[in-house]
Amino acid sequence: MNFDSDYARNMATQLAQYDVQAPLARLDRNEAKYRGELDAINKLDSALRTFRNAVRDVKGVGTTSMLVNKATMSQEGVASATVGARAVPGAYQFVVEQLASHHQVALTGLNAEDLGSSGSLTLDVNGEAFSVDLAAAADSDGMVSLASLAAAINSAADNSGVNATLVRNGEEVSLVLSGENSGAANQINLSSSNADLQTAIDGMRELTAAQDARVRLGGAGGLELSSASNTFENMIDGVSLTFSRVHAAGEAPLSLVIGQDADATKGKVNTFVSAVNALLGSFDSLTASGSESSQRGPLAGDSSIRSIENMLNRELRAEFDGVRLLDFGVSADRNGTLKVDAARLEKAIADNPEGFDRLFSGETNLLSRLESSLDLYTNSTNGVMKNRKESLNLALRRSDDQMAAIQLQYDRSYSRYLTQFTSMMQMMQSMQQTQGMFG
Repeated sequence: MNFDSDYARNMATQLAQYDVQAPLARLDRNEAKYRGELDAINKLDSALRTFRNAVRDVKGVGTTSMLVNKATMSQEGVASATVGARAVPGAYQFVVEQLASHHQVALTGLNAEDLGSSGSLTLDVNGEAFSVDLAAAADSDGMVSLASLAAAINSAADNSGVNATLVRNGEEVSLVLSGENSGAANQINLSSSNADLQTAIDGMRELTAAQDARVRLGGAGGLELSSASNTFENMIDGVSLTFSRVHAAGEAPLSLVIGQDADATKGKVNTFVSAVNALLGSFDSLTASGSESSQRGPLAGDSSIRSIENMLNRELRAEFDGVRLLDFGVSADRNGTLKVDAARLEKAIADNPEGFDRLFSGETNLLSRLESSLDLYTNSTNGVMKNRKESLNLALRRSDDQMAAIQLQYDRSYSRYLTQFTSMMQMMQSMQQTQGMFG
């Protein structure tokens, strides 16, 4: 009999695999379970965050109202409006008499030989003055060019709102100074201790006057309103207007009507309802009980989902300051899916806009309560979802450790069996050789 090393290795492999078969199968089952649950928890966390973000979007940033207002204007191109949730409905008329402008002046007839490098230029805007030292602004040849003067103005640390640039017309170069801010108060005032520069200042050309915007509320002869810019912030409570052109003589006033935007308000409700239904749909797929024809959900019977569902059901059916979702045509069917009765919603909002606002808005009402309750699960520091994912990842890391231990057990078993089979075959070979001597 010849010694067969492959046979010894094959037998050692089979027996070693048998020794670790049970713990390896158990480890594989556990790891598959952990990975499946982690994937499901990631999907649940994503669904909760998507819903939370939808709630925040509906709630809005910087607003405390679900009601959407809009501005309707009688003319195009005269003004644009930003209407806040707290704007009071009403009708207004405006005549634009003057738009705001930035002060702009041009200094002409200057060159480096005229400027020299002595003295300073002082610029004053709205009572804030800063100075440019001509010597410090000089080029490498010791002379102050218009380009170096413009650069010194623009880079001055205490520049109070002046931009300098050069404008060329053939061989003639002008230093043009523009105010950063519009309005009469932001006029640029210049003075210089350099005689030639002061002469240019005395003869400077005003390209654009510094002036405020001026409009009349109530039409020609109405209440005069002014602003340093063309935007009148909160001109009417909750309404900012930006005017873009002046009315021509005899032109009809701009009529502005502030009112509720029913379609946009209903759109916010529909967005909210869709977000709720999408979240509930994700719960259904993750917690399916399973059957002969369908697979059991990875989080079937999960306590966190039951808790979230109970919270949603409680808040969606709760009464807030005397009103409920149902009062505004939002109801749930037998499966818990929300639906909107559009006609009932529109009528209820028209009849009770304050109640509708109270239902959704405020720190203790529906949207804020939902967002606060969701934070228990979605908080990135200590939320339930974060803790569960960390726990599952820890279990997977332990599985890696257990796999290493199983591999060590396999290696030891394989080595032992290989030694045993090698010794046995060597002994059998020796016995066979001894028997042949007496044959």
